[in-house]
Amino acid sequence: MSEQTPFSPDLTDTEIESISASVKRLTDKVQAIAEAVKNLTQNRVQLEGKIEGAQKRIQHILSRLPEQSDGRQLNLLGETIPPTNVEDDSEPTTH
Repeated sequence: MSEQTPFSPDLTDTEIESISASVKRLTDKVQAIAEAVKNLTQNRVQLEGKIEGAQKRIQHILSRLPEQSDGRQLNLLGETIPPTNVEDDSEPTTH
């Protein structure tokens, strides 16, 4: 029975250089992938923060909405809006 070794002891210099070049390329690709994963993770954290902020703003707006039974005008910006009188909106009539 013979043992298999990963590298044959009678490899030529050209074969060793070829293997070294392949290992270098793979190492570079792994480093590029690791960097891309790191960047994607940072982007995800930033986006999660933005989503959380947007959800808080939406919740704040929703908390300011009047109840459905409330007939007042909706004021989400907190500005004072004078009440409108339906009778004032009509054109004056002259008879």
